[in-house]
Amino acid sequence: MTSEAERLDELRNEARYRRERLSLYKARTYGGRPASPYKLRELQRASDGAAARLLRAERVGLTTSSP
Repeated sequence: MTSEAERLDELRNEARYRRERLSLYKARTYGGRPASPYKLRELQRASDGAAARLLRAERVGLTTSSP
Protein backbone atom coordinates (compact mmCIF):
# COMPACT_ATOMS: atom_id res chain seq x y z
CA MET A 1 0.00 0.00 0.00
CA THR A 2 2.75 2.46 0.92
CA SER A 3 4.52 1.59 -2.28
CA GLU A 4 1.47 2.65 -4.29
CA ALA A 5 1.26 5.95 -2.44
CA GLU A 6 4.98 6.56 -2.95
CA ARG A 7 4.67 5.80 -6.66
CA LEU A 8 1.75 8.22 -7.01
CA ASP A 9 3.80 10.89 -5.20
CA GLU A 10 6.68 10.30 -7.61
CA LEU A 11 4.37 10.60 -10.60
CA ARG A 12 2.79 13.78 -9.21
CA ASN A 13 6.22 15.30 -8.63
CA GLU A 14 7.37 14.36 -12.12
CA ALA A 15 4.23 15.82 -13.72
CA ARG A 16 4.63 19.06 -11.75
CA TYR A 17 8.33 19.27 -12.67
CA ARG A 18 7.61 18.76 -16.37
CA ARG A 19 4.80 21.37 -16.33
CA GLU A 20 7.07 23.87 -14.61
CA ARG A 21 9.92 23.29 -17.08
CA LEU A 22 7.53 23.84 -19.99
CA SER A 23 6.12 26.96 -18.38
CA LEU A 24 9.57 28.42 -17.77
CA TYR A 25 10.64 27.74 -21.33
CA LYS A 26 7.48 29.36 -22.69
CA ALA A 27 8.13 32.40 -20.48
CA ARG A 28 11.63 32.57 -21.92
CA THR A 29 10.22 32.76 -25.44
CA TYR A 30 7.77 35.50 -24.45
CA GLY A 31 10.66 37.48 -23.00
CA GLY A 32 12.28 37.71 -26.40
CA ARG A 33 15.12 35.30 -25.78
CA PRO A 34 15.92 32.85 -28.54
CA ALA A 35 14.16 29.53 -28.19
CA SER A 36 14.23 26.29 -30.10
CA PRO A 37 10.90 25.08 -31.51
CA TYR A 38 12.29 21.54 -31.21
CA LYS A 39 13.02 21.95 -27.50
CA LEU A 40 9.58 23.46 -26.93
CA ARG A 41 7.94 20.44 -28.60
CA GLU A 42 10.08 18.04 -26.56
CA LEU A 43 9.18 19.77 -23.30
CA GLN A 44 5.51 19.70 -24.29
CA ARG A 45 5.76 16.00 -25.15
CA ALA A 46 7.47 15.23 -21.83
CA SER A 47 4.85 17.20 -19.91
CA ASP A 48 1.98 15.48 -21.71
CA GLY A 49 3.54 12.06 -21.12
CA ALA A 50 4.04 12.66 -17.40
CA ALA A 51 0.46 13.89 -17.06
CA ALA A 52 -0.85 10.82 -18.91
CA ARG A 53 1.16 8.44 -16.70
CA LEU A 54 -0.15 10.14 -13.59
CA LEU A 55 -3.74 10.02 -14.82
CA ARG A 56 -3.43 6.34 -15.71
CA ALA A 57 -1.93 5.50 -12.30
CA GLU A 58 -4.64 7.45 -10.48
CA ARG A 59 -7.36 5.67 -12.44
CA VAL A 60 -5.88 2.25 -11.71
CA GLY A 61 -5.49 3.18 -8.04
CA LEU A 62 -9.08 4.33 -7.82
CA THR A 63 -10.48 1.21 -9.46
CA THR A 64 -8.43 -1.20 -7.34
CA SER A 65 -9.20 0.54 -4.04
CA SER A 66 -12.97 0.56 -4.60
CA PRO A 67 -14.91 -2.38 -3.07
